[in-house]
Amino acid sequence: MGQLVTVTEIRAAADRLHGVVTRTALVPFPGLPSPLLIKPESLQPVGSFKLRGAYAAISALPSAERQRGVVAHSSGNHGHAVAYAAALLGIRAVIVVPETAPATKTDAITACGAELIRVAPTMEARTATADALAARQGYALIPPFDDPRVVAGQGTIGLEIMADAPDTDLIVVPVSGGGLIAGISAAARAVSPDVTIIGVEPEFAADARDSLRKGERVAWPSASVQRTVADALRVERVGALPFAHMQRDVAGIVTVTDGEILATVRRLATEARLVAEPGGAAAVAACLFCRDEFPAARHPVAVLSGGNIDPALFARVIAGGGATPAPAAH
Repeated sequence: MGQLVTVTEIRAAADRLHGVVTRTALVPFPGLPSPLLIKPESLQPVGSFKLRGAYAAISALPSAERQRGVVAHSSGNHGHAVAYAAALLGIRAVIVVPETAPATKTDAITACGAELIRVAPTMEARTATADALAARQGYALIPPFDDPRVVAGQGTIGLEIMADAPDTDLIVVPVSGGGLIAGISAAARAVSPDVTIIGVEPEFAADARDSLRKGERVAWPSASVQRTVADALRVERVGALPFAHMQRDVAGIVTVTDGEILATVRRLATEARLVAEPGGAAAVAACLFCRDEFPAARHPVAVLSGGNIDPALFARVIAGGGATPAPAAH
């Protein structure tokens, strides 16, 4: 992969995002034996952090290229963010999603005026379809994570955390394709080189953990990652650029169970008054259930990456029930 994203690029992205994204406040999780601050990106206009990377990437395009329209593939949240950003900029958007994408997310995509294309629930199918559309129609491709402009946009979260809580010594981040943790780690460690960055994955989709251990990107079978209730984290292999950032800046990866994730969705709602989708709750789940796997930290921050949860699932979780694990892809 090419050069890593710099803090200068992240600051430039922050300038383009001014007035478009919400500068989310750090919210304390009440009642814990030790302090924990939450960065609730669920409060963005699209319900997740993805707006940062999507708008940063699209707004960086030359005007003539942007006017031809954009295409993106996504498990849901990135597609919603691209559709929303395209609507703000007055351009066409086509979004490729897996046929298993929740209606909560696909409905939001079409509500923004984007065209929706459903494909088999594999990264290969999504990528091939988006690439073909870009080549055939001349659309600009806006990748979900393996892109320096997207990584720079996500990195603005790291700048905000370190500006609002300069004594932060641990940042815990959900990991899917890796764009979020890549950007946050690049930004935060440029500001404060001593801050520790830990990633969190579902135990059913721990490809980034395996990749860091092996020293090269490891792919998990699509049928394996489809098992987790955390649909936003069902990526089979971390991106090349994010992985290079992770090798430099991320201290390790912790995994959580679906049960721990759903229990955290409930606790976030009932105790912290924050709505989280399962993938969005993963980092907080690790802080609640796996704290002994982290290095000692006096001022930790967990990123709540999204809140676009299916209403029926949310109702069951709040009522104290769980969810049937997602069916495997065939």
